[in-house]
Amino acid sequence: MMESQQIAILEAFDAARAAQPRLPAIDIAERLSISEGELQAARLSRDVWTLPLAPKELAARLPQLGRVKALTRSRLAVLEQTGDYPALNGGPQTGLLLDPGGLDLRLLYSHWHWACLIRDPIHAPMSTENEQAQWRWSLQVFNQHGCAIHKSFALENPLPRPWGALAALGTMDTPAFTQCVPRLKRPLPDAPTLASEWAAMRDVHQFFALLQRHHLERLEANQLMEGRFTRSLPVDALESLLTKASQRTLPLMLFVASPGCVQIRTGTLPEPQRAHGWLNLFGEQFTLHLNDTAIDQVWQVSKPNRDGGVTSLEAFDAEGSLALQIYAQRQEGSNERWEWRQLLDELGSQEAVA
Repeated sequence: MMESQQIAILEAFDAARAAQPRLPAIDIAERLSISEGELQAARLSRDVWTLPLAPKELAARLPQLGRVKALTRSRLAVLEQTGDYPALNGGPQTGLLLDPGGLDLRLLYSHWHWACLIRDPIHAPMSTENEQAQWRWSLQVFNQHGCAIHKSFALENPLPRPWGALAALGTMDTPAFTQCVPRLKRPLPDAPTLASEWAAMRDVHQFFALLQRHHLERLEANQLMEGRFTRSLPVDALESLLTKASQRTLPLMLFVASPGCVQIRTGTLPEPQRAHGWLNLFGEQFTLHLNDTAIDQVWQVSKPNRDGGVTSLEAFDAEGSLALQIYAQRQEGSNERWEWRQLLDELGSQEAVA
C-alpha cells in the first residue's frame, strides 16, 4: 500500500468514526470500496499490530483470553456471543472449539491469511485512572481477500495477561490481499449418482465429501435434489420459523459461517425484533443480526444418518452463499426432535395454502 493511499484511508476512517463512533469498520470499508482487511492494515502504523503466529498456534491462545465477545459473520448474518473459549481440539487443518450452548466454533486454518491485534478508543465517559479502560482491544483474523473470518473482543478490565503477551509479539508486517472474484452462475451440472449417494449417507459430515466428489456448491445440490431430499420455501418462512421456535421454546442450533470459521449458537431463542431493516435476536449471551430482506432463497434440507435423519433450514444470498443454517438441538445418537419436524411441516402447509 502506497503511503498516500494509507494517509487517505486513515483520514477517511477518522472522519467516519468522529461522526459515528460506533460505525463498524466493515461499513467504513464498504464506503471506501476496499476490504475490511485493507482498512485495518492501513492502521498498522498507529493502533493495529500484525500477529506473526501460525493459525493453529493462534487458535490455541484463544482459551487464554478470558471473557470475550466472539463474532463471526456471513454476508447477511452476524452472530455475536459472550463467553470463554473452550480448549482447542482438532488437527493440523481444522480446529474445534467445542462448547454447545457456549462458544462453539469450527476453524478452517487454510483460509487464515492475516491475524492482527486492534486497539480502538472507547467513546464513553469513564475513569482515566486505568489506561486500559480507554481502549477496546480485539483480535481479528482475515482471509486472503481481506474478509473477516473471526473477531474476538476483550470484555475483562483489566485485560488478562495473555492479551499483553500477544501485544508483545506484534509487528508492523503489512499483509498482501488479493481481489475477491464474484461467483459466476452456471447451468446446473449433471450428477447422475448424487441421489443414490445422498441416500447412502450415514453421517451429516459426509455431505462435504459428497459435494466435493460432484464438484457442486451447496445451493446447486439443493436444487438438484428438490422434491426428494430438499424443498424450496418462500424467504419469509425464515422469520416465521424463528418466531414460532421462540414462542414454543424450541431449542435450535444457529450456524453462521465466514470463509474460515463456523460459529454455532445452541439454545432457545428470544422473540425476533426488526430494527433498521434487519431481523434481530437479542439474547442474554448472544445476538444474531440477519439482513433477511436480502435473502434470495430458503431451502429445507434432509440428510440421512444413523439416527433417522436430520433436517436443516438454509438461507442463501443472491450470489449463492450460505447466510444462515438452522438445525434443532440434538444429542449425538438421538433422534431429531419431533417438534422441529412438526414446525417444518407447518411451514410447508402454509406454502401450499398460499
